[in-house]
Amino acid sequence: MTSAQAIVKCIKLENIQKVFCVPGESYLPVMDAIYDETSIELISSRHEGGASFMAEGFAKASGKPGVVLATRGVGGSNLTIGVHTAYQDSTPMVVFLGQVHSLFRGREGFQEVELEDFFAPIAKWTVEIKHPSRVPELVQRAFRIAKTGRPGPVVVSLPEDLLNEKAEMTFKKPAVRPRPCPSPDEVKEMELLLQNSERPVVIAGGGVKCAGAENELTEFAEKFNLPVVSAFRRHDVFPNQNRLYAGHLGLGVKPQITETVKKADVVVALGTRLSEVTTQDYSILNNGQSLVHIDIDYETLGKVYPPDIGIIADVKEALQCLMALKLRAGWQLWTEQCRSAYVQTLHPQKKQTNYNIISTLQKHLPADAVVTNDAGNFAGWLHTYFQFNQKQTYVGPTSGAMGYGMPAAVGVKLATPDRTVVSISGDGGFMMTMQELETAVRYKVPIISIVFNNQMYGTIRMHQEIHFPYKIIGTQLGYVPFYRLAQDLGAEGFYVKTPEEFETVLIKALSSEGPVVIEIEYKREDISVSSTIEQIRNKSGK
Repeated sequence: MTSAQAIVKCIKLENIQKVFCVPGESYLPVMDAIYDETSIELISSRHEGGASFMAEGFAKASGKPGVVLATRGVGGSNLTIGVHTAYQDSTPMVVFLGQVHSLFRGREGFQEVELEDFFAPIAKWTVEIKHPSRVPELVQRAFRIAKTGRPGPVVVSLPEDLLNEKAEMTFKKPAVRPRPCPSPDEVKEMELLLQNSERPVVIAGGGVKCAGAENELTEFAEKFNLPVVSAFRRHDVFPNQNRLYAGHLGLGVKPQITETVKKADVVVALGTRLSEVTTQDYSILNNGQSLVHIDIDYETLGKVYPPDIGIIADVKEALQCLMALKLRAGWQLWTEQCRSAYVQTLHPQKKQTNYNIISTLQKHLPADAVVTNDAGNFAGWLHTYFQFNQKQTYVGPTSGAMGYGMPAAVGVKLATPDRTVVSISGDGGFMMTMQELETAVRYKVPIISIVFNNQMYGTIRMHQEIHFPYKIIGTQLGYVPFYRLAQDLGAEGFYVKTPEEFETVLIKALSSEGPVVIEIEYKREDISVSSTIEQIRNKSGK
């Protein structure tokens, strides 16, 4: 068996049916081996960044590692944005990169880069395979590292001459993700802490989703009457309509929600790294609170806040153990206050067009539809007003990567073909990876892409107006007719100006058998959920 065939067999053993790439001559034998393997489909994209976003979205939706291939230093450089996203989002990914011929190494060969060193800061592990007999060992190790502990990306460098070399290959069964449990002493310590608590709150992060523990979290919260807030871009970790849901700790979060966390006397952090955004610039936890931090990764505990109780455990196993806690039935008034504070944020004083767009999505999307989003201020309306009431219905980049939404939606749809998948983007981000719409057309992937077009980099413009009001530079963009470009690429394209027009087009798009782009005219003045440009300028006093 050749090295290339062994790599493909390892992918097959992981039961991965989709692999993403931009083709390159340095790893042609791997592509040829995929051609001969009928259980795996190769999705050839238009840019490595798009391919890596597809793989990352596929991984989040399928629960399996995303696999992406590219060639040497140039292809590897192009897909780093997806690797960084997978790293910050704790998404399992295995990247195979063709490398220059072994005889040419160290001579600054064509497109040569030391790939292990290049990717080391944003990957869980990097390795170059130098001997064909070690291919199964190292590739299976790559998959094990990617999906165990805190999941993340692994990068495998493949010298061009290695791939056609043959050897006797020995394969093992795919690794099973370890699921450690809290110790009895840790459970008892947490029980004592909660027994003395008056205002506990749970912050639930991606570790809940990774462990498949959404149902256990709901049961745990309901049994003990605990309010739950979701970490940044983990909306679907807990049903938003549940009486115990108390909001989302994201960008531009309403003060009522941050006050819930600030007022808590005990914070139970479940499967969250307590990121900069979740903690609002590391500001919402204080020394007067007790922190219980439960995470599968020991390096996460204490990295941001030293926990009073730190528990290394799989979140699902932890929640099952915590169901045995003996706690008084209480906190009713506190949970009602937390829920009331959140509900207040759902009703804006002025219903802008974007609010009505989100309300229309809420009205018409199937309950199990999956929503992906790009980075940008337009997402504030989604994060604030859309209710995620079923698990596994949201996919977004905690890394804040622009260009993510649409290619990620392609990956999600390929992983979950029976579900409606909708991406939401601004014109700045959508333009960065719009070429992948052709990929969706070519592979007949029926996604709906909604583009809010205000002809500017809105988030940066907002910060520009806050710090340097009236001094506009670099943030204005020209008009791009996305709906017409979509039509030219073979997709359906629509341009709408009003919520009423959007509703008509959305209903039509939901029954389409191919990709659809809905471009929405978006007023520049309505720059964020909370402020207009004029209001920001008035606050500056300049």
